[in-house]
Amino acid sequence: MQVRDAADVTTAPIAALGLVGGYVVARESGIRPLGGVVLGAAGLYAGRSWVAKAGGAGAAGLAAVYLGGFGASHVLAKKIGAWPSVLTVAAVSAAASWVVADRRR
Repeated sequence: MQVRDAADVTTAPIAALGLVGGYVVARESGIRPLGGVVLGAAGLYAGRSWVAKAGGAGAAGLAAVYLGGFGASHVLAKKIGAWPSVLTVAAVSAAASWVVADRRR
């Protein structure tokens, strides 16, 4: 299997799937660190493209949104529920990825 060139990868769906997929894996398996592996793998894959497409500062900002969303989802879940929380932070992370790295200027 060949990994696509970092500049050719659309990162918005990867960011969203990393957050949603990490949650689903943790919830369904009962093994929270396994969900963290999914979250981390997606973040690393998206991160290489963020660096290639948005530079170091853009990538750092997107990583902060991605990881901050993971943390914020726990707090937000107490107010609006788990699924709405995860979907909200996934949408925010995907939107940020699209605006900063994916859309063609």
